[in-house]
Amino acid sequence: MTTKRMLLNETSYFGAGSRSILPKEISRRGFKKALVVTDKDLVKAGVTGKVLILLDEGNIPYEVYSDIKQNPTIANVQGGVAAFTRSGADLIIAVGGGSPIDTAKAIGMIASNPEHADVRSLEGMAATKNHSIPIIALPTTAGTAAEVTINYVITDEDRVKKMVCVDPNDIPMIAIIDPELMLSMPKELTAATGMDALTHAIEGYITKGAWEMTDFLELKAISLIAKHLRNAVNNPSDIDARSGMALAQYIAGMGFSNVGLGIVHSMAHPLGALYDTPHGVANALLLPYVMEFNALAAGQKYKEIAFAMGLISIESAHADDTTRAVIEAVRQLSKDIGIPQKLWEIGVKKEDLEKLAEAAFNDVCTPGNPRDVTVADILDIYRKAYG
Repeated sequence: MTTKRMLLNETSYFGAGSRSILPKEISRRGFKKALVVTDKDLVKAGVTGKVLILLDEGNIPYEVYSDIKQNPTIANVQGGVAAFTRSGADLIIAVGGGSPIDTAKAIGMIASNPEHADVRSLEGMAATKNHSIPIIALPTTAGTAAEVTINYVITDEDRVKKMVCVDPNDIPMIAIIDPELMLSMPKELTAATGMDALTHAIEGYITKGAWEMTDFLELKAISLIAKHLRNAVNNPSDIDARSGMALAQYIAGMGFSNVGLGIVHSMAHPLGALYDTPHGVANALLLPYVMEFNALAAGQKYKEIAFAMGLISIESAHADDTTRAVIEAVRQLSKDIGIPQKLWEIGVKKEDLEKLAEAAFNDVCTPGNPRDVTVADILDIYRKAYG
């Protein structure tokens, strides 16, 4: 068997209230000062404050950097690097969804590898020499799993491109997955990030690089999402549903970070770059259409996905029936939680589809797709999703 690799956090904590461990971990490891990387909405909503109060109580000095867009940009990263340098911090604490955590990763990588200060040179599989400045990540959404992955995405506004950066040196040192930090997520964000997690799990399960250990992780994530996502959206204060989704997205990240993704992500990235589409919404909308395309290569695995979602017993149903059932189940879940179903609904212009297809074909995630694709194939999927 070809050698496989699993990269995960050094330490992770799970459960309601687990953020309380933060001061102890900082003191135990001898850190002197932190740069807290977050976003303005989380500061305004008081979510960041739930972390800052712990630093205050632990007498841990910190400064806050929150100048981060929904799809973080090169300028956001460079501003964060400057803030880190001015602060004199020796630790980064990332509080937020994928945007703050991805920004924190880029800041940490450049702070320890200053030759990449242009940010663009981090795109793809960057040959960085040094591990990131230590990062403690506290996710406030249940979707990206940025706290456990070796990936981060930064938007190059000049080139109208989302740069996918893949680097084992960027993984946070500690992840603290506290579902209480997710309770204030609005319904739309809960839905979008939850479908992002489902996309990670399904693509991570059927990607060319998948193997037994990641299969185990992704199937469990799919099962948890099928069980908890609707309730997390419709009953936002349900801590059990929030906990289930928090665990599911982390497990999905453990898998896909080590084996890659596919063209759902390839096609979502240019939507985010061109239209600033929320990443989870783009993934959720595209997922059923891409699953239809990939059925020829992943049909047998769809049967196991159907079983994980509780649609069938493992022995029942013909492969063709199961394929249709699981795709429709994914589409129905998306509808049930209010995700748009057509590209025109989110402002995509028909005349941009060819440009989007070219960008998606050249995305770093495309080679991992279980079925080989051409630009024409991707354009056809975009057209079907357009309506």
